Amino acid sequence: MNAKNVAYYVIIMGKYHNLKLPGESKAYRATRDKLLAEEMKLRRNVESVAALRRKLPFSGKLKEDYVFDEMKNNGKISKTKFSELFLSGKNTLIVYNFMYHPNAKKPCPMCTSLLDGLNGNAPYISDRVNFVVVAKAPIEKIQSWAAERGWNKLRLLSSFGNTYNADYLGETPAGDQMPSLNVFQKTQKGMFHFYNTELLFAPAESGQGSRHVDMLWPLWNMFDLAPEGRGKNWDPNYQK
Repeated sequence: MNAKNVAYYVIIMGKYHNLKLPGESKAYRATRDKLLAEEMKLRRNVESVAALRRKLPFSGKLKEDYVFDEMKNNGKISKTKFSELFLSGKNTLIVYNFMYHPNAKKPCPMCTSLLDGLNGNAPYISDRVNFVVVAKAPIEKIQSWAAERGWNKLRLLSSFGNTYNADYLGETPAGDQMPSLNVFQKTQKGMFHFYNTELLFAPAESGQGSRHVDMLWPLWNMFDLAPEGRGKNWDPNYQK
């Protein structure tokens, strides 16, 4: 019996393992098995989508070698080129656009929530790929907010002096900031754009929102495990 036949047999029989929880009923197990089948399907779909993503051709060559402001450990501001973000041995660069308008007193609370989580994971992410966070606000404001949040692992850059945000879907023509994530690849032929979280711009299904960075955000996935789900009237609020 090959793997395909085994999977078919498992689904027909409705049994995926022989474990039971304390006090569980037959009704619970039957319903849980149906859910488990869907979870297995979702697991396959997640990998299927990831495989399609990996096959994407490059969308185009990097528009220009953007220059960002970056604050070093000594408190001095340096100019960092986009090409310098590709560290030795790592040819992939992931850039998250943090919504922080130059004129805003505080940045986006949703982005803040996401980055609170990514700060802890940043060292692990950086083991395999380059990862930076870009915001339009001046670097002094970004660093001030980072200090308040305890972000000590994220590499933070300011695009105040360039057009990166506008060019790569992190800013509207009116100057409003967008929570866009982009992936770039460095090759012998130059730097190329590979992927953008365009689900943000696609029509949202009723009650779902864009969910364009859902897989990166543990918060919502935790709520999905609860009987009450994500709810309808709650969003992250850094002031609480």
